[in-house]
Amino acid sequence: MNAVLETKHIFDAEQAKKDFPIFANNPNITFLDSAASAQKPQQVIDAVNNCYSNAYANIHRGVYKLSQDATAAYEGSREKVAEFIGANSEREIVFTRNATESINLIAQTWGRQNLKAGDAILISEMEHHANIVPWQMLRDELGIDLRIIPITDSGNIDFDVFINLLDEDVKLLSITQMSNALGTCPPVFDMVKMAKEKGVVTLVDGCQAVVHMPVNVTELDCDFYVFSGHKLYGPTGIGVLYGKLEMLEAMPPYQGGGDMIRSVTFEKTTYAPPPAKFEAGTPHIAGAVGLGAAIDYINSLGLEAICNYEKELFDYATKALLAIDGITIYGHDISRDAIISFSVANVHPHDIGTILDQQGVCVRAGHHCAQPVMKRLGVPATTRMSLGLYNTKADIDHLVVAIRKVQEIFG
Repeated sequence: MNAVLETKHIFDAEQAKKDFPIFANNPNITFLDSAASAQKPQQVIDAVNNCYSNAYANIHRGVYKLSQDATAAYEGSREKVAEFIGANSEREIVFTRNATESINLIAQTWGRQNLKAGDAILISEMEHHANIVPWQMLRDELGIDLRIIPITDSGNIDFDVFINLLDEDVKLLSITQMSNALGTCPPVFDMVKMAKEKGVVTLVDGCQAVVHMPVNVTELDCDFYVFSGHKLYGPTGIGVLYGKLEMLEAMPPYQGGGDMIRSVTFEKTTYAPPPAKFEAGTPHIAGAVGLGAAIDYINSLGLEAICNYEKELFDYATKALLAIDGITIYGHDISRDAIISFSVANVHPHDIGTILDQQGVCVRAGHHCAQPVMKRLGVPATTRMSLGLYNTKADIDHLVVAIRKVQEIFG
């Protein structure tokens, strides 16, 4: 997202920040680690509290009103997710614990069912470990080929190499929509389109992207799309797997247990249709309700207005950091957004993170679950700042002052 989006909303970050009680309860912190996990607005906290305090019961099986109301709230959140990402049906939305579980579900169901020795999976060098390790496990078990699309010096994928790697042996393209380490946004529309033309199944990791840009999976035409609720200002422990209905219908269950069956005898079990087939046991009911509340909250502010504001703030942050002598920003592709990985000359990232914390600034320091990216950059780790809708220019100014304190200490 670089072009400014048209919007009818006017976004006020200072006002929105008041919706997040963590900042009133911790008035001296500047939180710049939303890429790891976003803070929660009062509206989400209230929805979760209300679920447990006034409206909790197990779902789907109860004939009493409290259970039926809880079921309606849970399934209502599924409908909100489907609408938010442009799915054709709520039946295409599977609730999981997080995006990691969503990817593992695909690997262990679709992957086991459809891949064999000699087949290839195509991922990029910028992937989060969650989009690497499940495929390595499958590779080691089945003998499939795991192909890696390299990234360029600017921090985006090498498109020419991608084209060369996309041959008849490739059965799956699994690609991030926004790098959690660099903020780079690969050209997923073009990549998915080219893959589909060759009959390749496509999976898009939208964990970072769904927070910072409008997503429409129908227009994208990917077969699978995954994200985590906790990055979208929702609760932890709730994730989403979108799958085209025909894909989900053809896939075997991931786990066995209650609520994912039509009937069970000792001789044979028949499974429920999607999405129930993939949601064995009692789910995270309050988490799903909280995710629905998070989507309501974002919609009330206007996602496009948020995106426009974040783009302006990202540009402000980039210029502010580049104005500091001794700062290196990793990745300079034009597609970058919301995330800046940087270093301070002659200071280890962990020391930077520790001193920034002492100054009241919360950032992430480390490899960001993206060690291949660090290897490509030639560094063991970076310091990463990432934006949420509650961040302001004052937060960036505070970061700059804190970095200068780092330089003063290590002078």
